[in-house]
Amino acid sequence: MAPLPDPSFWRGKRVFLTGHSGFVGGWTGYWLSELGAKVTGFALPPPSNPHFFGHVKLHQRLHSIEGDVRDAPHLERAMRAADPEILLHLAAQPIVREAYKNPVDSFATNVMGTAHALEAARGCANLRTTIVFTTDKVYRNRETGQAYLESDELGGDEPYSASKSASELVAEAYANRYLKDDAGLATIRAGNIIGGGDWAADRLVPDAVRAFGQGRVLEIRRPDAVRPWQHVLEAARGLLLLTERLNQTPKDFHGAWNLGPSQASAAPVRRVVEILVKAWGNNAAWANTGGDGIPEAGLLMLNSAKAAARLNWANAWSLEEALEQSIAWYRAANDGQDMAAFTSAQIAAYAAKVSAA
Repeated sequence: MAPLPDPSFWRGKRVFLTGHSGFVGGWTGYWLSELGAKVTGFALPPPSNPHFFGHVKLHQRLHSIEGDVRDAPHLERAMRAADPEILLHLAAQPIVREAYKNPVDSFATNVMGTAHALEAARGCANLRTTIVFTTDKVYRNRETGQAYLESDELGGDEPYSASKSASELVAEAYANRYLKDDAGLATIRAGNIIGGGDWAADRLVPDAVRAFGQGRVLEIRRPDAVRPWQHVLEAARGLLLLTERLNQTPKDFHGAWNLGPSQASAAPVRRVVEILVKAWGNNAAWANTGGDGIPEAGLLMLNSAKAAARLNWANAWSLEEALEQSIAWYRAANDGQDMAAFTSAQIAAYAAKVSAA
């Protein structure tokens, strides 16, 4: 039986979560609240309108602080006041194309924001476990057809991947030089994350939902680009499982971890779009418009054998299931359903699938 996060571990745990107003941070914070953790969130206001944070009324489930990880003094005051046992650093500028437009802001958030979080953590006497959430794009992508291992070279030839690679180096430096003997620090490099509640610009599923909802043809720049797609609950489960193990035996679980689907499950954009069109119905359609001059990787895959072997973690939902569940979430939100109840039910359905694996 595949493992799920352990409520007995999380119940009452003091968790400091940066980026809780965003997509992955929001789902993570919601699941932590279901598990009984005492969560303090620190983040900018939600980055889109509408947003997951508001739909599920996340502010009612955790202590929410509006703040910017680029503001080191504010972050330090908030973290020390929360006195966390666990730090989950998910705050980031997460959009590749936004980093092209505003590289300095992206470096400030992704690199110095990570440094600020880890520096603030040094002053927290009861903190034993730290996770820094980065991205699958930290690798120097030579598009060789091989899935990347945690030991492969880091690098970035555009601002987003470079900033996230640099955040990995910041985490490694703090772990090597400042970590207490009984503490652990790990980084997570997750695949392309999809799911309900993401309304960011320049992301495939939100772009599709907006286009189909308005009766427009979805415009696709690179339909043959291959990515390791997975539902947000897959990444959140991996994050929570790794946190538990790292807390219990920090020396055995420190370092970098890939969380992505199997190589066979990586898929081109056109396959994702075809599933979305079918799931949406109502004459949904897409068209290949070609690139717009901003270079993007054509092939990216992760090797997650380490997580499979040591965490017993693997994707539970197929690509089709992940996309169908995503569309179901958006439709429920559009229909005005109670999205806290719907989200809880979706987590329960996912947990049932994991347990049956």
